[in-house]
Amino acid sequence: MKGGSPSRYCRVVASRRFSPMTARLLSSLLWFLLTVAHTCPAAEERVLNLLCWTEYVPTSVTEGFTRQTGVRVAIENYNSNEQMLAMLRDKPRHYDLVQPSQAYIETLIRTGGLETLDAPRIPNLRHIDPQFRGLPHDPELKYSVPWMSGTVGILVNTEIVKEPIRTWADVFTGKYRGRIVAVNDPREMVAWALASLGLPITHIDNGALAKTEPVLRRWLPQISVFDSDSPHTALLDGRADIGIVWSGEAALLWQKDHKFRYVLPQEGAHMFLDSLAIPAGAPHKAISEDFINYCLEPEVSVLISKEYPYTNPNLAARKLLSSEQLGNPASYPQMKERLLPLHNEGNDTRAVDQFVGRIREEIGR
Repeated sequence: MKGGSPSRYCRVVASRRFSPMTARLLSSLLWFLLTVAHTCPAAEERVLNLLCWTEYVPTSVTEGFTRQTGVRVAIENYNSNEQMLAMLRDKPRHYDLVQPSQAYIETLIRTGGLETLDAPRIPNLRHIDPQFRGLPHDPELKYSVPWMSGTVGILVNTEIVKEPIRTWADVFTGKYRGRIVAVNDPREMVAWALASLGLPITHIDNGALAKTEPVLRRWLPQISVFDSDSPHTALLDGRADIGIVWSGEAALLWQKDHKFRYVLPQEGAHMFLDSLAIPAGAPHKAISEDFINYCLEPEVSVLISKEYPYTNPNLAARKLLSSEQLGNPASYPQMKERLLPLHNEGNDTRAVDQFVGRIREEIGR
């Protein structure tokens, strides 16, 4: 308490004209109350610890949640699902929310790494597009809630690259060696190689991995920049002419200049889905569910689309987007028959990470 010690105030009470017994009782009571006021700590700040992809959660969203609830959102970032898993292992029971892709949600569910959601606390789940329900990684949305969806495709600077680029193999003919940027994601790399071989991108047993190895050994040395944080930057500043990038990155470049053309390869591309999920043992589960519900408010969800123009799984928010936003070919591709949901059959994600890591180490990439 500002202004003096408990003993000072007790002396003041004792100096008043009370009977000696009353004065002693009042002094004792006041001493107790003031001592408690001095020793009790201030109310603990409420914090939500969010572990998420770099450049994926707008500040306007986290600040809006803080204004509405008084809960501060503390963010830590990762640039690959593998890094996310490592951070969860390094800080168990620390993070309240995480933002994994669907194949990694499967891994976390299988290993007991996620809390089940209390659906009544998240009434805005009603806004989720039926297209994003019933998917193999979490068919009943018991553990995860869709954040944003997208694809990984080929982004071409058509002022530089005049030849048609239609397939994964077209990127890696050798002509563009040293002028290629690609997302730094082992699961993606294996999917490209499998698709080019005409193999299913979801089935990744040891035999399938062995078939991709010679392909990856030819392709990976041709990539000059591995960047999952902001791969469009290398195309924008001229360090690369072709990119294998997240669709939201392609959408940002298309907004700046239509010379950047986004291509879904003829062999097919996968539709990824990043979601919010609560790690096992999260210290603030109820607040996490409040944040998920807040992000599903249409007026809030549309803020995410405006800053990071992926495919928004929130139908109510999508109705608030402009015709230009909905017409962005990277955000909302028309060739939906080429899109496959990505999940794991066979080896888990860690085996894939180790496989690609070994190849990259051996070829120096």
